[in-house]
Amino acid sequence: MTQTLQRPGGTLSYDDPGGTGRLVVAAPGMGDMRQVYRHTIQEGVSRNLRIVTMDVRGVGNSSVDWPDYSDAAIGDDMLTLVRHLDSGPAILVGNSLTGASAVIASVQEPALVSGLVLIGPFARNVAMPAWQNFSFRFLLTPPWGKSAWIWYYKNQLYPGDRPPDHDEYVNRLKANLSEPGRYNAFLSLAFNSHAESGSKLDQVSCPVAVVMGTADPDFPDPVVEARELADVLNAEVVLIDGAGHYPQAQEPAAVADAIEAVADQLD
Repeated sequence: MTQTLQRPGGTLSYDDPGGTGRLVVAAPGMGDMRQVYRHTIQEGVSRNLRIVTMDVRGVGNSSVDWPDYSDAAIGDDMLTLVRHLDSGPAILVGNSLTGASAVIASVQEPALVSGLVLIGPFARNVAMPAWQNFSFRFLLTPPWGKSAWIWYYKNQLYPGDRPPDHDEYVNRLKANLSEPGRYNAFLSLAFNSHAESGSKLDQVSCPVAVVMGTADPDFPDPVVEARELADVLNAEVVLIDGAGHYPQAQEPAAVADAIEAVADQLD
């Protein structure tokens, strides 16, 4: 059942399957909803993982018009949810932008974060060609931006095999971003700097897994980015062949395995 968490400036939504398994708090990337982990949750149950999924500010069932959409603010939301659940420290799972938030949270309050799983993470500012940065900004510009993002999400970010309910999920995402205020919230997230996270990478002290789809189109070379990031974090690298930016939806068993491997290091 969807639950809410009140925060200064708004309300967050989250789903908690309950149980006594190891606590995992998972956040989606920008413009995405907590249900992107829908198949990973099911895989987690058989691995004794209690995967709690949360919406980020402005998207899904969370409220809009927040005063702050920064990586650090979302990281603080993750920590607040861990405290609220009151089940000990959690493994934080971040995807794309929220990979940076998870890193910041783990350094801010290491006693609340037992491990990190970073999926297709923008955990630091990644150098992109100028034309690519311009194209991305142009793509998201209203009035065509919302439709362009949905097309890009549906057709480009899921190379290879797609989830059987992919079209249904994308339609739900489109409907969500069409609600008042949501696309403006998405734009507030879309151009975040990840410099703060990048400056804290060498301060992370918990076990980490970097999960990357080898066909992720959001990186000039996703395999190189995963390995370089893992070198800084002393992390395990999990490469998922042919997957894109959302392996938690495309290859949920492999992502659940990565979470379980981090959990095993804590026993």
